[in-house]
Amino acid sequence: EGFSSVHFFLSLYRFQACIYFASVFQAMSCGIHYLASVFMAVTPNFVCGIPGNVSSVLFYNSSESSIEDIWTLWTSTENYIVVQLENGEIWELNQCSRSKREVGLDVAYEYKGNKSIFSCSDGFLYDDTKWKSTVVTQWDLVCDREWLAKLIQPTFMLGVLIGAVIFGDIADRLGRRRVIWFTSAGQFVFGIAVAFTFDYYSFVIVRFLLAMVSSGYLVVAFVYVTEFVGIKARTWASMHVHAFFAMGIMVVALVGFLVRTWWAYQIFLSIATLPFVLCCWMLPETPFWLLSEDRYEDAQKVINIMARWNKVSTPCKVSELCSVQQDDLVSGRTGDNDTSSTKKHNILDLFCNWHIARRTITVWLIWFTGSLGYYVFSLSSVSLGGNEYLNLFLIGAVELPCYIIACIGMDKLGRRNTLIPFLILSALICVLIMFIPQDFNILIILANMAGKFSIGVAFGLIYLYTAELYPTIVRSLAVGSGSMMCRVGSVVAPFCVYLRSVWIFMPLLLVGIMALLSGILTIMLPETLGKPLTNTLVEATEIGRSKKSCSGKTPPAHSGATLEKIEMFGQETVSTEK
Repeated sequence: EGFSSVHFFLSLYRFQACIYFASVFQAMSCGIHYLASVFMAVTPNFVCGIPGNVSSVLFYNSSESSIEDIWTLWTSTENYIVVQLENGEIWELNQCSRSKREVGLDVAYEYKGNKSIFSCSDGFLYDDTKWKSTVVTQWDLVCDREWLAKLIQPTFMLGVLIGAVIFGDIADRLGRRRVIWFTSAGQFVFGIAVAFTFDYYSFVIVRFLLAMVSSGYLVVAFVYVTEFVGIKARTWASMHVHAFFAMGIMVVALVGFLVRTWWAYQIFLSIATLPFVLCCWMLPETPFWLLSEDRYEDAQKVINIMARWNKVSTPCKVSELCSVQQDDLVSGRTGDNDTSSTKKHNILDLFCNWHIARRTITVWLIWFTGSLGYYVFSLSSVSLGGNEYLNLFLIGAVELPCYIIACIGMDKLGRRNTLIPFLILSALICVLIMFIPQDFNILIILANMAGKFSIGVAFGLIYLYTAELYPTIVRSLAVGSGSMMCRVGSVVAPFCVYLRSVWIFMPLLLVGIMALLSGILTIMLPETLGKPLTNTLVEATEIGRSKKSCSGKTPPAHSGATLEKIEMFGQETVSTEK
């Protein structure tokens, strides 16, 4: 049967619905902080500072009394401004240097005489018609310090990578609830602290910590919500976490439009996390984690609360679930050596033969391409022309329908048959944008929205597809390694966007090539729609119709029946896995 977004919301019982929407609401703050730098670290027009009081300003044929009146005429970084000081000196102001005319009686824009060139020792003058203050204007991150501004987003994404690894592991050790508490409070505290940093280096360090807790929350939130919703709703539940992340991008555009001072802008963005911080302490630990730690009484308390909220008179008993698990363990070990169940697996198991290795390389490439394309389209949206705030808002809004399309496509067409056309479509859109004249702003924006839509479908789909392509014994390893490639793509994306200075279409060319290559390689991946999850590398290899096998037998997944019952705690029926 088909499963729609409406069915998803109806399938959530009262307790699960409260848990779900409380958790995904905070995912908006992750989208906010991930993209906050697009306005906070923008570089406005600027020229060298003036070594005295100005009496007149000349820009081509326009004469003004102040430099502020010149900015509306500024069209290129190659432009310069001629100023006459009250002491009679005439200076030419460029972006990264200034020159004093040796002889000059009348103020003229063109000058062929001798000049003395000086550095910008008096600072810089910035165009504040759009942004009253940014971190670039605050700490003069221009000219020979421009590279510092370009490191702001990559260092944040590096924090995202490290945070995902650290907090994912901590959540398995200490529990999901504690990590959600800490990362939620951390997002608020570090978010506010960013606004009060005193120099560039403290700003980058605090933003790095903010990136770690934001990434940590997003990773753990995925696990947290999927452990509370049922099997049928799991795909839609994970997809809608992405949707709330996209809503965070839309909030960035709205706040950026309303607040033009970077530190106030940062404070307003951080306040968005406050409601959840005040109530997140009420969230319970997941029964999955409690049972894995043998905390049966605590698990039973959570089950009873769920049953009470959902108005179920006979909740599940932990003792029943434990007996099921023990039966599965015994049956799973029959005919197999105990050593097989304790065999340790590592990253090399993802390359155990040619078929699995080819699958792993393709999956990693899709993860990398999805992340690269996602952030290239998002970060580039403010440079498309027109209203940059509206551009970013639309780039975020276009994600909302794309995840619905991804879910429908996965259920109707299959994972691979949905992934291939959208990857190739994103590559074609990248090529199409190159042929659109630059003065067709609306058409360019629409094409970029289409590119973000297509790459968003692929990006959202790969999470579930990766989990289905690999067996139980290395499934977490496969998804985790793919996620690492995703983080690498997010670190590379800002540098890719900076290549616009080399050639305006260079970022699109790189994304297009990667998307096309990924789409072609995806053809060789097996379809997993309607197929049972595999338990061993042998079974996973056979999905690709290969006769070769890998070592690494394991007993059947012993916790399957237990997990199915836990997933539907407080509900009146128990689902069976397809």
